[in-house]
Amino acid sequence: MRQEEGDEEEGERLRCVLSLLLLLHSTDSFYVPGVAPINFHHNDPVEIKAVKLTSSRTQLPYEYYSLPFCQPSKITYKAENLGEVLRGDRIVNTPFQVSMNVEKKCEVLCNFPNKPVTLTVEQSKLIAERIREDYYVHLIADNLPVATRLEFYSNREEEEKKKEKDVQFEHGYRLGFMDGNKFYLHNHLSFILYYHREDVEESQEHTYRVVRFEVIPQSIKLEDLKADEKSMCTLPEATGSAPQEIDPTKENQLLFTYSVHWEESDIKWASRWDTYLTMSDVQIHWFSIINSVVVVFFLSGILSMIIIRTLRKDIANYNKEDDIEDTMEESGWKLVHGDVFRPPQYPMILSSLLGSGIQLFCMILIVIFVAMLGMLSPSSRGALMTTACFLFMFMGVFGGFFAGRLYRTLKGHRWKKGAFCTATLYPGVVFGICFVLNCFIWGKHSSGAVPFPTMVALLCMWFGISLPLVYLGYYFGFRKQPYDNPVRTNQIPRQIPEQRWYMNKFVGILMAGILPFGAMFIELFFIFSNQFYYLFGFLFLVFIILVVSCSQISIVMVYFQLCAEDYRWWWRTFLVSGGSAFYVLIYAVFYFVNKLDIVEFIPSLLYFGYTALMVLSFWLLTGTIGFYAAYMFGFRETLQTSIRLGFSPTFVSAQKRELDYGRTSGASRLTQREPGALRSPKSRLWLVYNLLEVPFRAWEVQFHPERA
Repeated sequence: MRQEEGDEEEGERLRCVLSLLLLLHSTDSFYVPGVAPINFHHNDPVEIKAVKLTSSRTQLPYEYYSLPFCQPSKITYKAENLGEVLRGDRIVNTPFQVSMNVEKKCEVLCNFPNKPVTLTVEQSKLIAERIREDYYVHLIADNLPVATRLEFYSNREEEEKKKEKDVQFEHGYRLGFMDGNKFYLHNHLSFILYYHREDVEESQEHTYRVVRFEVIPQSIKLEDLKADEKSMCTLPEATGSAPQEIDPTKENQLLFTYSVHWEESDIKWASRWDTYLTMSDVQIHWFSIINSVVVVFFLSGILSMIIIRTLRKDIANYNKEDDIEDTMEESGWKLVHGDVFRPPQYPMILSSLLGSGIQLFCMILIVIFVAMLGMLSPSSRGALMTTACFLFMFMGVFGGFFAGRLYRTLKGHRWKKGAFCTATLYPGVVFGICFVLNCFIWGKHSSGAVPFPTMVALLCMWFGISLPLVYLGYYFGFRKQPYDNPVRTNQIPRQIPEQRWYMNKFVGILMAGILPFGAMFIELFFIFSNQFYYLFGFLFLVFIILVVSCSQISIVMVYFQLCAEDYRWWWRTFLVSGGSAFYVLIYAVFYFVNKLDIVEFIPSLLYFGYTALMVLSFWLLTGTIGFYAAYMFGFRETLQTSIRLGFSPTFVSAQKRELDYGRTSGASRLTQREPGALRSPKSRLWLVYNLLEVPFRAWEVQFHPERA
C-alpha cells in the first residue's frame, strides 16, 4: 500500500516537473532592458510612430506635427515616462500604413493625386527655416528608431576600395536640403524594414520580428510623381527627376508619398540594436583606460615617494643630533599639527555641498553599474534619466547622514537649518537654472519645454521624497559620534606665512584637474558626440579610475599645502579636487566653437546653461571625492592609526622586525621610550614613517636579501 502511494507521489512530482518545463518552453525569451519582443504574423500592421524633430544647430526639439505633415484621422500621443518628457520626446501616431512582409511600391500618404497638399506662405516659411536649421525627423517602428544608411570609402588601397564600403548609420533622416538659396523638402520616404523569421513547429504559422528600420529620403517634384485614382504612384527614374522645391515667399503644392520594402535578416531580436550601437574604435577606449591606469600608478608612486622620502629626511635630521633633539626648531607641516582640524568658515554650507556630492556619487555609481549590466539600454527609452532622477531623490538619506555628521564634527549646532540647506542648496540651484531655461524654451514652442504638470510632479518629488529623507539622514548623522580627530586644536590660531605664487588656489585647480580630466577625456568625447551612449562598461572603469586619481591628487595637494604651513585646507581641498570640472568647461566651449554651428542666442543660452549644470555637478562629485579622500584616508587616519599603534603590541612586533633588519637607530631608540613621548611631533613623525617603511623593507628582504 505504501509502495503504491509512493509511486503516485513520484508520478505527481514528474507531472509537475514536465508541466513546468513545458511552461518554460512555451514562454518567449525576455530581453534584459525590460522590453518584451513582439511577434508579427504575415500582413499584421506594423505601426510607424513619430518621436520628434531635432537639430544640432539649435538644440531645440519640436513635435512632429509642428510642421504640416499628413495627419491621421485621430492623433494619439503615447503615455511617456519622466525621462522621455525631459528629453523632449512626444511620441505620436502617423498615417503610414505598413504591414508585415507586404511590399508597397509607391503610395500617396494623404490627399488624392488630383488634390495635392497646399502649403500656405507661413507653412512654407516654417519648413524652409527648419531646413536651414538642419533638422532631422525621428520615427520608430516597434520601438526601433529609423536610421539613414551612409556608405563611404575609407582610406584604403585602391583595390580594396572597389571591393567593399564602410557603412555607418545616421539617426533619423534629414527634413530637406539646400542648394544655394533654394530649399528642397524630402517628400518621399522609402522604408526598408528587416525582419527575422522565428523558428516554429511545422503546423504553426511563421512569426516575424522587426530587427532593423532604415529609410531613404527623396525629394521628388509634384509633376514627376505619376499617381492614379487609387492613391498608387510611380516613381520617376533617378536621373530624370527634379526635387521638390519649397519657396518661402509663396504657396507650394506637393504630394507626400512613401514606399515599403521588406528584407529577411539573420540578426536576432536581442541583437537588433547593434546596428545603432556599433562599437567603432573600441581600441581607443582600451588605450585610454590603459593610459589612465598608468597615470594612476604613476600618481601612487609619486605619493609614496614624496611621503617616504620626506619622512626619511626629517627623521635623519632628527637623528643627527639626538642629544639636543628637544632644542631643534620644527619646520614645515609639523608646525601646524595643532591647527589642522580647526573648523573652517561657513561649515554649514561646506557640509551641505558635501552632502549633495554624496548624493551624486551614490546615484552615478548605481546608475552606471546598472546600465553596465544592460538594464538601462537605449531601447528602454527614457529609463536612464528616470532612474537617475529617482535615485537622486532616494540617496538623500545618505547625503543627509554624511552632512549631519560632518557638521557636528565642525562644531555646528543648528542641525535643522543645516538639513534644510543640504536638501535645498544644490537642488535649488539646479531647479532655478532649469526653470529659467524652460521659460525660453516655452517661448520657442519647443517640445523640449517641461510641461507644467511635470514640473509640479518634480517639485512634489523634491519636497515629498528628497527633503524628508535628507532630514532623516541628517538627524541620525548629527546624533552619531562626530569624527574623532587624532590631535587637539590650539586655542590661538597660528599665523599663516606669505604663500608662494604656485600655492594660489587657481594654480592648484589647474594642476590638480589635468590628470583626472585626461583619464576621462575619451569617454567625454563620445558622450558629446553620440546621441546613444552605450559603452557603460568602459564608463564604469573610467569612473573608478577617476575616483582613484582624484583621491591621490587631493592627498598630494593637501600635503604640499600643509608643508607651506597653511592649515586652511577644508575649502581649498574641496575646490582644488574639483579642478577637472574646469577642464570640462573648457572642452565644452571648444566643442561649441569647433563642432557645433549654433549662431542664435537662445540655443547658445541653452547649451551653456546645461553645460553650467553639468560642470557644477561634476565639481560637486570630484570635490567630494577629493575631500573625503584627504580627510578620511589622508593624514587623519594615518595619524590616528599611528598613535593607536604606539600603545599596542602590533607596534612592538613591528619594532622587533625592524630591529631584526639591523636598522636600529636613534629613531628606533625613540620608540622604546615611554608612551608619553608620542605626544611630540618627532614621535608621531617616526610612527607614520614606520608604517610606510616596514612593508618596503619586507619586500626588499624577500626579493633582494643582499641589500638587507
